[in-house]
Amino acid sequence: KGGAVEFRVEKAGIVQAGIGKARFSEEQIAGNVKAFVDAVLKAKPQGAKGTFVKKVSISSTMGPGLKLDIASLTATA
Repeated sequence: KGGAVEFRVEKAGIVQAGIGKARFSEEQIAGNVKAFVDAVLKAKPQGAKGTFVKKVSISSTMGPGLKLDIASLTATA
């Protein structure tokens, strides 16, 4: 919503958020994914140990998930 990153976390540690619409360009989606991952990493509790983000995937509402390379998303974080 205009630059705000909102997400919810399930009990199992799964984080979900909307990152775009079907009409968005590839660049817009990529920018939103990076902003989302940055927001999740910034929200990491100080006492959290180990790997905080293990897997990242993206999908449409009812579509299959596509796995993303975590290293490429966190390179600038």
